[in-house]
Amino acid sequence: MKAVIAMDSFKGSMSSLEAGYAAREGLLRVCCEAEAVVKPLADGGEGTTQALVEGLGGRYVQVRVTGPMGRPVTARYGILAAGRTAVLEIAEAAGLTLVSEEECAPGRATTRGVGEMILDAMRRGCREFIVGLGGSATSDGGAGMLQALGYELLDAKGESVRPGVSGLGDLEKICVERAAPLLKKCRFRVACDVENPLCGKQGAVFVYGSQKGIREAEKAALDEKMRHYANMTARFMGTNQETAAGAGAAGGLGFAFLSYLPQAILEPGIDIVLRAIGLERELADADIVLTGEGRLDGQTAMGKAPVGVARLAKRYGARVFAFAGSIGTEAGACHEQGIDAFFPIVRGVVSLAEAMEPGMARQNMASSVEQVFRALGTFCRDFSSI
Repeated sequence: MKAVIAMDSFKGSMSSLEAGYAAREGLLRVCCEAEAVVKPLADGGEGTTQALVEGLGGRYVQVRVTGPMGRPVTARYGILAAGRTAVLEIAEAAGLTLVSEEECAPGRATTRGVGEMILDAMRRGCREFIVGLGGSATSDGGAGMLQALGYELLDAKGESVRPGVSGLGDLEKICVERAAPLLKKCRFRVACDVENPLCGKQGAVFVYGSQKGIREAEKAALDEKMRHYANMTARFMGTNQETAAGAGAAGGLGFAFLSYLPQAILEPGIDIVLRAIGLERELADADIVLTGEGRLDGQTAMGKAPVGVARLAKRYGARVFAFAGSIGTEAGACHEQGIDAFFPIVRGVVSLAEAMEPGMARQNMASSVEQVFRALGTFCRDFSSI
């Protein structure tokens, strides 16, 4: 029997690989001769860098960059084993967690640090990029990132526009001549799980501005500045991506990638990760697949990482079992998405802190998987008969 194990992280408790190896331990207690392959898993958001770097034998890099409010911050990203692929989460340089309540000024929050991370990775030889867009504090349409990469966004006086969405209304000229030449050799796979356009009631400012500190009364004016930016981009770049699905992601960073970086594509984060880890190759001859996450519920069925694994596994006829720290009332919807059965791993009445203690969580995972396979015990030698 071949089992493929791909667990999302149990945030605050187990990393993707820790959960995966705990599940493997439980499986092998019962099916000691099984082939059990553990793969890292993430959905393109928080934890993607860790999952891919640790799961694919990469290394971490730290670099000082410009934070969202203009002060320096230390950002971490990963370089995968071959040295050509960088994995970065924009929240490392432009995330909400980097902004204190006292310094919050959403109109001037910048993505410059994201561009500086990309430059650093290019200097180290990377030409392939996996970029996670979640958790941004910014709404600058990616203008700061572009400026760091050498694009000139100029006002009527020929000076660089001010940082943040507030400065976009002053944009009158865009010059691409000084953009980093290596960008033409780079490919960007951008994890994007939203379909919002750049502007309008469903756009970056109106939908996501509140969580970044933009007041309701400011939204209309800032959205107009964003629309002006889109119009100027169309004029100078010859392409109009304002209404493209995902253009409004991460305060408009999706728009910047699509409009200015010719080899950039926006994809669901889980699709990018599954391709990067080569999961489909392992699933081609798998009998069973184990997956899971901290909480399995109706949101999981909407396309989160375990369902991405299950859908792919079903192409090859594998059985899929999911394990979770807790199970929501709407988790039954996961059955329709390819998860054959799911199980909670918490084994008694404990506090949340006790359940999330890493050692306890690993023990619970291994024990739960063990008991599931003991129940299936007679089938372990010939799993195809199930």
